[in-house]
Amino acid sequence: MKFMKLGSKPDTFQCDGNFHKYAVSDLDSDVTVNVGEFTFYLHKFPLLSKSNRMQRLVSQASEEKTDEITIPDIPGGHKAFEICAKFSYGITVTLNPNNITSVRCAAEYLEMTEDVDRSNLIYKIEVFLNSGIFRSWKDSIIMLRTTKSLLPWSEDLKLVGRCIDSISAKIMVNPEMFTWSYTNNRKLSGADKIVEYHQENVIPKDWWVEDVCELEIDLFKQVMTAVKCNGRMNNEVVGEALRYYVARWLPESMESSLNKHLVETIVFLLPRVNRAMSYSTCSFLLKLLKVSNLVGADEVVKEDLVENVSLKLHEASVKDLLLHEAELVCRIVDKFMADEKRASEDDRYKEFVLGNGSLMRVGRLIDAYLASNRDLTLSRFIELSELIPESARPIHDGLYKAIDSFLKEHPELTKLEKKRLCGLMNVRKLTSEASTHAAQNERLPLRVVVQVLYFEQLRANHHSPVGSVAASSQSPLVKNTEERTVVVVEEGAKKVELSKKSRGSKSTRSGGGGPKLMPSRSRRIFEKIWPGKGESANKSFEVLSSGSSQSPPAKSSSSSSRRCRRHSVS
Repeated sequence: MKFMKLGSKPDTFQCDGNFHKYAVSDLDSDVTVNVGEFTFYLHKFPLLSKSNRMQRLVSQASEEKTDEITIPDIPGGHKAFEICAKFSYGITVTLNPNNITSVRCAAEYLEMTEDVDRSNLIYKIEVFLNSGIFRSWKDSIIMLRTTKSLLPWSEDLKLVGRCIDSISAKIMVNPEMFTWSYTNNRKLSGADKIVEYHQENVIPKDWWVEDVCELEIDLFKQVMTAVKCNGRMNNEVVGEALRYYVARWLPESMESSLNKHLVETIVFLLPRVNRAMSYSTCSFLLKLLKVSNLVGADEVVKEDLVENVSLKLHEASVKDLLLHEAELVCRIVDKFMADEKRASEDDRYKEFVLGNGSLMRVGRLIDAYLASNRDLTLSRFIELSELIPESARPIHDGLYKAIDSFLKEHPELTKLEKKRLCGLMNVRKLTSEASTHAAQNERLPLRVVVQVLYFEQLRANHHSPVGSVAASSQSPLVKNTEERTVVVVEEGAKKVELSKKSRGSKSTRSGGGGPKLMPSRSRRIFEKIWPGKGESANKSFEVLSSGSSQSPPAKSSSSSSRRCRRHSVS
């Protein structure tokens, strides 16, 4: 910390302990100056030789036939006045970054200018500011912090602006070219580090952040605005400064003491352009959104945050989303999808977003959120699930897990509600592992279990050396042999045979003729649903392949030897 000493005489000011101060001298004091609670017993000559205002005040007091002067509004109060008075007496005073603002404002108030005396106090302070304070990084910050309590004097004298110019100019300097000290005590996690350390003593790009974050929010805003207006500062570093400032000034127990103005200012300073260039982490933005709701920030501010969160939603975590109400999560997802739709018109941007799997990451995120949030209503669950397009869910395992969790938490659902919930899922997009679980899941409607079994059989036939694909283009058929009962189900333009072994028949070996049978576990469930009646059983059933809630009307076919009925399972 830099300092400057003025004067050479020893200090002769004494205090009696009752807010009275005396300038000890061989001569009795001839003027009394009241500054706030303090009373100074001084001499006219030293004061009049340095201050134009004191000349006028003493003259006015003489006209009123009194030797008492009252100064109620001097900036810096009695401490600043005392330093000015001591300077007038030639007593040694020390100026430093902590007191120079108040002394400069007080000297201006007292009009201690060059037209009264050469090398007066204002002149000496200006020399010290330009040659010392503003050349020092930390001294400039310390001085700027003191200007807040001295407004509007510090603003009118351009002390605030000069401090900000000094600080912002140093921030823009190439770190390799300066030698001043700075604070760097932050312990950043790997995800928060914004500079790679390839060698010892490398100066990080965000070397200035910790010191600047000690400023009060309005001063911090002015510094950050100056830095951003310069246009040469990395927005990633600006985002780091905002994150650190929030962590520095907002306590963990945010409900106890929150600052609306702070939140709104941070949102104003957020650097963002679009989804490809958003320099604040989604976790930080979501926490800031939570705080903005708690402090009652303006709707414009909260809407701005929602927009920013939507730009980074693909980087969010389930834990972050669980901080918020489901209605707000729906708004964020809806904005993300709307932005995705607009961005798809730009081929390059679409390639950037989809090439990195942003859309599918959001799909997985929302499925995990649905599985984790136990407070969702059925309507909100369905609304949020339907916001995710099919292209974001190439596999439905996550959605199945969410549906199963919801069914577990809400056993009171009606059949119609379960049907509506399960209709969100496409069983054809389940992996073998999920299908195996679903086939044995008693919480699922029977219709869904049957669909799962059917598509598992299709998958098994697809991988079998010999498939059972019917070439006929006629209506669905049922074929009966001594060895098996075969259900032919039409799916699109093809007909697929789903086989169910008759009890007592021999298993079809791999590589042999006929279709491949279902795995034993699925077959047991299949037989539980459709119990056989011995080797002579001739019944077969149509398995619906679509997700429709309506079953097609039953049809019948006959032959000269026997009649087989086909039933719809619902």
